[in-house]
Amino acid sequence: MAHFYQLLTLAGILLYWVIIAGITVRIIIKRRSVGVSFAWMMVIYVIPIVGIFAYLLFGEQNIGRTRAQRAKDMYQPYADWFAHLYQIRQYRPNILSSHAQSISALCENQLGIPSLADNKLELQSTPKQILNSLIKDIDRAESTIHLEFYIWHPGGMADDVALALINAAKRNVSVKLLLDSAGSNQFFRSQWPAIFEAEGIHIARALKVSPIRVLFRRMDLRMHRKIVVIDNSIAYTGSMNLVDPSCFKTNSGVGQWIDVMVRIKGTTVPLLNAIQSWDWEVETNQRQLPEPPVCKPHTEPEKVDMVQVIPSGPGMPEEIIHEVLLQSIYQAEHKIVITTPYFVPSENLLVALIAASHRGVCVNIIIPHKNDSVMVEWASRSFFAELLSAGVKIHRFNGGLLHTKSVVIDESHCLIGTVNLDMRSLWLNFEVTLAVDDLSFTEQMNLLQQSYIDNAHLIDVKAWQKRPVYKRVIEQFFYLFSPLL
Repeated sequence: MAHFYQLLTLAGILLYWVIIAGITVRIIIKRRSVGVSFAWMMVIYVIPIVGIFAYLLFGEQNIGRTRAQRAKDMYQPYADWFAHLYQIRQYRPNILSSHAQSISALCENQLGIPSLADNKLELQSTPKQILNSLIKDIDRAESTIHLEFYIWHPGGMADDVALALINAAKRNVSVKLLLDSAGSNQFFRSQWPAIFEAEGIHIARALKVSPIRVLFRRMDLRMHRKIVVIDNSIAYTGSMNLVDPSCFKTNSGVGQWIDVMVRIKGTTVPLLNAIQSWDWEVETNQRQLPEPPVCKPHTEPEKVDMVQVIPSGPGMPEEIIHEVLLQSIYQAEHKIVITTPYFVPSENLLVALIAASHRGVCVNIIIPHKNDSVMVEWASRSFFAELLSAGVKIHRFNGGLLHTKSVVIDESHCLIGTVNLDMRSLWLNFEVTLAVDDLSFTEQMNLLQQSYIDNAHLIDVKAWQKRPVYKRVIEQFFYLFSPLL
């Protein structure tokens, strides 16, 4: 009997190392960045058994067979819809600025989506302004309201938005709401879903989480987009979830969340509506492709008001938003200002920022002084020394958890949307970004970013070099996991 148990033990050990070897080969042939590959190999070798399960659950972009097949079947109708955009007058690549030309060419080749003119953008930067504006537009809706958010957290003015949607549904306005299953867990546990459904509001859960689904797809993929489209004529997107910051994570010790949204009228609105329609169909198998932009005659003086919509995530080109960020940084000539709540850059982004500073570009990174993620906070710190030594200015915002995601290049071109500067946003989550070639709007972004800097403290290089040894050790420990955060 003892001999049997010895053989069983040896067989178990052999099976374990066969699995380890198989996963190692899988990691190598996937040809991801060296940092990501190394981090996963460290996890599976250093943390026995648990590391194997972690990789099987979170190691690859598996969105599930049904969802993947549905997205494949949907591709051609949406590709045809996007192709129509090249035929309308608002497609005017000849008027793009030098910064925007390369980004537009990149997105056209990778996504088949062009930059479009005739857009009116309004930057909204306070919760009261954003939510009041949204409620006002909902109250005026005549036919359709489509909403998509990562988080809907009940309470405060978020409930006022809910009541406005109910009133719209009573006016026979078609209301469709797509929420991330994990991010909006509090909403789905509240009374609102039952109330909405009773009023005829259609609700869909994106990327449902359950123990059974663990076997079929990666469970930490998240629908991180924030999109509202009303009557196919007004849209909102940006960093703010559907929450009232005065009622959201008030016990986290980081202060209120600071966000922005962009209110849009014009040609870009149907495009955002098409992206929301794509997400809705992937989850529900119901198609609601919107009417394309209207090709209006040119009546006003020539004006550069171009917007490039950049969706990213599983099913999209893997490197699209990463390539856009790198292109933006490398073509900067004078100044770069970045705001992000979570700063865990890829190796390429780190090199790009350092190279920009070395060639004389004034590089500014604005991040929160306090963060709601301990792991991200320590991993983020591990990059400071190298950046500070290169002359990059790091500002730590004191007025709450700065959640705005924005990049302004040379005070003339900007990126704004839902993407954080971390691996999850760059490669995992479903995101959307606007590349804006509109000087007046970019000037508004400049002023907003400067207000963040005015309410922040600049990290001093010499003081940072004197931080305690134990902090350096913690930083380097979490740095090893940074490719996975």
